[in-house]
Amino acid sequence: MLTLLPQLLISGISTGMLYALIALSMTVVYRATTVVNFGHGDMVAAGAYAVFVFGLGFGLPFLVALALAIVLLFAVGFATQRLLLQPIVGGPHLSLAMMALAIGYTLRGVLRLEWGNETINPQRPYLQDAYMFGNVVITTDDVVICGIVLLLLVVLFLLFQATPLGKVIQATFQSQRGAALVGINVPLFHAFMWGGGTALGAIGGVMLSMIAPLTPDLGQWTLVQGFAAMTLGGFGSLGGAVVGGILLGIIQKLLGFYLNTVFIEITGYLVPIVVLLLRPQGLFGRRAAVRV
Repeated sequence: MLTLLPQLLISGISTGMLYALIALSMTVVYRATTVVNFGHGDMVAAGAYAVFVFGLGFGLPFLVALALAIVLLFAVGFATQRLLLQPIVGGPHLSLAMMALAIGYTLRGVLRLEWGNETINPQRPYLQDAYMFGNVVITTDDVVICGIVLLLLVVLFLLFQATPLGKVIQATFQSQRGAALVGINVPLFHAFMWGGGTALGAIGGVMLSMIAPLTPDLGQWTLVQGFAAMTLGGFGSLGGAVVGGILLGIIQKLLGFYLNTVFIEITGYLVPIVVLLLRPQGLFGRRAAVRV
């Protein structure tokens, strides 16, 4: 049984990197606005379908289809915040969560109108291969997913820590009123960050669709895993989102293999319960009273 542990760890890390990518895109929005987008999973699924339509439907090369999907999802995220969330920002906090959920379910309904319960398996834009290291198998999927997530983490870290935009994000995260007093257009900034987070989520949706069947319900599963990774790592922490995603993937594989396969499905629900009870701020977060 223990001889399979290295393979389980590799598999868990690869799966966890996908969770980390979703959690990263959610963290970008949260870091800028202190609002958790509970409709984010369905936006991720919409991004995956957009690449599928641009690629197969219009016959465009994969990179062109991906670029168009990123632009489209940026516009969706921008419009969502600007037209639907901004008008109720001053209302009860619960109204923001309900609006985000309603938007997500609407997107899912639109996908169902077109594809129903159809399952789609998009083709990978790269050759599928496997590499043996002793008893451990590492696939091209593992390499591509890990490489993209690490690259995005570096880019986001530099963006948040070493650019003027990063200073604006930090100022708005700490105090929206203070940011407005120094001349920052907070509502417009929020709209841009929602667009950016949604576009980043579209990349995660594309990666997911390469290794998992593409269905309209993909967003529900995606939201659970992304939220669990975000909770475990700590809200607002980019590094925490990555660590949380990796740990979640490893925990799922280990519990699913050594205890029962049902844990693969329910770990994403169990982890937030345990974390919120024992360490609500997560591994790398800080205690704060923020909007959800």
